[in-house]
Amino acid sequence: MRQYDLVVIGTGPAGQKCAIQAAKLGKRVCVVERCEVVGGAAINTGTIPSKALREAILAATGRSPFMPRFGDFVAARGRVSLRDLFNACQTIIKNEIDLIRGHFASNRIDVCTGRASFRDPHLIDIEGEHAREAVGADRVCIAVGTQPARPKSIEFDEIDIITSDELLRLREPPASILVVGGGVIGTEYASMLAALGVKVTLVEGRNRLLDFIDAEVAEALQYHLRQAGVTLRLGEKVVSIKKVEAPSGSRSTNNVMAEATLESGKTLRADCLLYAIGRQGATEGLNLEAAGLAADDRGRIRVNEQYQTAVPHIYAAGDVIGFPALASTSMEQGRMSACNMFGQACDSYGKFLPYGIYSIPEISMVGWTEEQLTNEGVPYEAGVAQYKEIARGQLLGDEIGMLKLLIHQESRTLLGVHAIGTGATELIHIGQAAMAFNATVDYFVNAVFNWPTLAECYKVAALNGLNKLRNI
Repeated sequence: MRQYDLVVIGTGPAGQKCAIQAAKLGKRVCVVERCEVVGGAAINTGTIPSKALREAILAATGRSPFMPRFGDFVAARGRVSLRDLFNACQTIIKNEIDLIRGHFASNRIDVCTGRASFRDPHLIDIEGEHAREAVGADRVCIAVGTQPARPKSIEFDEIDIITSDELLRLREPPASILVVGGGVIGTEYASMLAALGVKVTLVEGRNRLLDFIDAEVAEALQYHLRQAGVTLRLGEKVVSIKKVEAPSGSRSTNNVMAEATLESGKTLRADCLLYAIGRQGATEGLNLEAAGLAADDRGRIRVNEQYQTAVPHIYAAGDVIGFPALASTSMEQGRMSACNMFGQACDSYGKFLPYGIYSIPEISMVGWTEEQLTNEGVPYEAGVAQYKEIARGQLLGDEIGMLKLLIHQESRTLLGVHAIGTGATELIHIGQAAMAFNATVDYFVNAVFNWPTLAECYKVAALNGLNKLRNI
């Protein structure tokens, strides 16, 4: 039996960074991956495939000046199916998998393929398709990520009633789809499918989409989704989901439709239903009890500020520990957990976490929202720049984009940044860096930005905000 300083269960963003950081500290490390390929959900079913699909759709619909590989692929085939679009993404996915394998190899990290389960707190069994082995671990990091929630009351079938995992395996886009859940995943896929011409109905129990983002940005997104043909059913809760026989004349290929009954009594039907409410920690089968641990009812593992579980030598990081469950934060949690478990000092600017929602149009934010500042009684002013008044926005043909800065009325420090439009997820990091170093809005007024760039939005928004402050 091989003995390791650290065994990491899972090779997603958190597992990768934890393993590599420990290896950099001179530790002997093994990662365990249940799938044949490394990368976890982020590479195989989540972040990278969905974002690559988004770019392929934008290219297919002539809305993206980038990604020539997608443009060439689409031009060579004319009308494309979802399978065509997803095939166009495979090179990117394969390259990411190869990069991860290369990082593991260069850091001398052993990769074991199979399902991991605890025999005791220091002994892990790995059951592969053709072999079984056990490894000993001085320390363990659980980084198994999450999988789509599948309530037992719903008859999932991978064709008519699906989760985000099965969506990527559809051959053709359905004529119509019900998206249940207006969180990040539901909103992203609703906007992508609408761009392909699918008739989309999005049902969300809350009164707006993405209630953790800035209200003005959320309102703008809802407006653009409606403009794209999406029907929004906000403040409506789904009480039952089932399959029904398609009426005569339906375009359904298998004579079946998905039906959702709402709490209000309304009945909605479509060719397909995407269930996008919640994800479960992929802890089933780990035999956590043998390690002295337990997951909650959503499969998540509780940790302290050091990412340490109730068992001192076992850590957990990434989506499996819950909010915020982003690939970017998972990477940082993995790195921090490795530093903490081996007594390595490390710094993190974790309170300035950027959020990226890859809807069409994309959204990003960092810091406080206006609602939070108002509730906390913090005096602030907002400075806004519209892409249509920025030369780069005109060059990109994006007249709907916006950048908003939230500025403390007294200290003039930057409290939050919110963006919607082309490159929002890239643009946000300028504000993130400024906030980390407690910069005032005057920095953006006095700084020189390349022209024409979207970064110029920071200067325009800063000037707009300071003009308002002069009247206070």
